[in-house]
Amino acid sequence: MADAFPLGSIPPPVRAIAIRLREAGHEAWFVGGAVRDTLLALRWPERPRGAAGGAAGGAAGDFDIATSATPDVVRRLFSRTVAIGVEHGTVAVLDEGGAAHEVTTFRRDVETDGRHAVVQFGVSLVEDLARRDFTVNAVAVHPETGEIVDPFGGLADLEALVLRAVGDPAQRFLEDRLRILRALRFAAVLGFEIESGTWREITAQARDLAHLSRERVRDEWLGALEAARPGDAVRLWAKAGVLTGVWPELESLPQAVPGWLDASDSRDPVLLTAAVLWRGEVAPEAAEAAVRRLRFSNRDAARVAATVAALTDSLPAPGQVRDVRRWLSRHRESAHDAIALSEPRSRRADLLATVRAIEAAGDPLSLRDLAVSGEDLRAAGVPPGKAMGDLLRRLLDEVIDQPYRNQREWLLSRARELGW
Repeated sequence: MADAFPLGSIPPPVRAIAIRLREAGHEAWFVGGAVRDTLLALRWPERPRGAAGGAAGGAAGDFDIATSATPDVVRRLFSRTVAIGVEHGTVAVLDEGGAAHEVTTFRRDVETDGRHAVVQFGVSLVEDLARRDFTVNAVAVHPETGEIVDPFGGLADLEALVLRAVGDPAQRFLEDRLRILRALRFAAVLGFEIESGTWREITAQARDLAHLSRERVRDEWLGALEAARPGDAVRLWAKAGVLTGVWPELESLPQAVPGWLDASDSRDPVLLTAAVLWRGEVAPEAAEAAVRRLRFSNRDAARVAATVAALTDSLPAPGQVRDVRRWLSRHRESAHDAIALSEPRSRRADLLATVRAIEAAGDPLSLRDLAVSGEDLRAAGVPPGKAMGDLLRRLLDEVIDQPYRNQREWLLSRARELGW
């Protein structure tokens, strides 16, 4: 593949950190997702680069450093550091611009429960690479020469677009079962095939994810849905046997859903989550409970529930403007999200155009849009309470059908006709 790494692709501030470590007598090598993605782009420039990053994978451009220096030594060498995982050997070194770069001591696992590991320092670079998850992530780069160290065949696997566990896949997944979900994310986002032995262990251990942090599972799910074909992520989760373990609500998910996701205009993973739950015929309340179980934020959980509700409430035909206004009144906050997931595409465009025309016209859609308020009705003699609320909703119902009637005098006159 590549005889030497293109050092020009590495930001100067992070190169300076690695070189300073070496000048102080310590080994320092670039590792991580950015190394993988850069090498992948050299051979396959048309493929995604950096898309497999995120909380568990390293964002594009994040060239992490592996070093023989211990965390205490790293903190003495650099004036601005943040201890972000000293027990696992990681210190963030801040460059002159305040950007953080992870520096991690060579280590090996001496004990693990499938979620947390106890590590030991004082090992070699190759031993450090041996504890990593997949061969394509077990490649190191010399910061001054660009020399590539590849003891486990990661370059060949990048060339072949194959995802393979380092060493014994059973052991790799026993050490950290989150690697099962990482494998599915890498395969979906980078378009890799999972090597057969690695795949067998994924399916063998797929049911043993209950102890994983829900937040980390959520991040892997959302990261996988960032694939160019998000349906591939759902297909892989289902085929591996992890989908219903994480989302028991999707036990009867129709087989057509992944293909439908691939054809969607949306690439927002939160919105795509709503789409999967809706297509799985999960009710809005159950959908909200499901995403809250995976520790989605309050905002995202509410968005998922509102989108599922809007989609479950049959979308109106674009030409039926009154029906569109009524639907929009019920789902004002989630209307655009729901339309983005509707089908067919031609109807989607027409419905969106109708909604935008209604919004541009300022047609009344909620009580706050009425030209009268509760205070106006109170001043006109309407007693406060349920009757006033019912009256306001009745007035809104009428002006949704005929927006031109949303005028204060007409509304007060109509209120009197309704017998308050």
